[in-house]
Amino acid sequence: MQPIPDPAPPRPADGAPPAPRGHVLVVDDDPTVAEVVAGYLTGAGYDVARAADGPAALERYAARRPDLAVLDLMLPGMDGFEVCRRMRAHGPVPVIMLTARGDEEDRILGLETGADDYVTKPFSPRELVLRVDSVLRRAGAAALPPGRPGLLEGAGLVLDPSARSASWRGRALALTLREFDLLAFLLRHPGRVFTREELMREVWGWDFGDLSTVTVHVRRLRGKVETDPARPELIRTVWGVGYRLDLPQDAAAADAPGVPA
Repeated sequence: MQPIPDPAPPRPADGAPPAPRGHVLVVDDDPTVAEVVAGYLTGAGYDVARAADGPAALERYAARRPDLAVLDLMLPGMDGFEVCRRMRAHGPVPVIMLTARGDEEDRILGLETGADDYVTKPFSPRELVLRVDSVLRRAGAAALPPGRPGLLEGAGLVLDPSARSASWRGRALALTLREFDLLAFLLRHPGRVFTREELMREVWGWDFGDLSTVTVHVRRLRGKVETDPARPELIRTVWGVGYRLDLPQDAAAADAPGVPA
């Protein structure tokens, strides 16, 4: 299944190639899809490498780590889930998954594997470029927000936005790009309830999309920062509204058993 055709990607007015905006690895066994995606990304100013299967993708990844991978789910021999896992084993890399399968189970599994976005074929190449822009913009947003210098701290959580490092009760947290951004956003606004639509807009930068993306990331975060993820005390669900980060009044309250949040 091929992407929905769009007008040809724009060219620079003076004919000169734009400065590379980042290195993107496109992995798809359909040569037409790979060519279209690579063409639009190249036209948008990205440096693009291509691979047609999992082993080739991992070779490309090892030779030059990309700033982002556009990864087809249904690959011969090694599926996109496994390729994503193996890439992530060597370090963080933003991933957008492409698939002809729109089943919710596959979409959620892709997000739980660590994908930062999930696009179902057929798709608009222009939309995909916008998704790549959005993910890389978030990945590169290492500067501290205005008026909020230093670390983000609360309930044993310590986030350093400039280093993009996180810990909970002294233990380093392995967070994906979106998990880090979501937790940082909630730490900047403790006690405030956000709908899933608001979180998608503020954290993902999207005005549209599948809201289960937010649900999956909240669940993953709870698995990493809650003593009992089944009974969360930090990232609370406000039924019928959304989610709220609750911080105890002091460190002792955070660790004391049986203290209501």
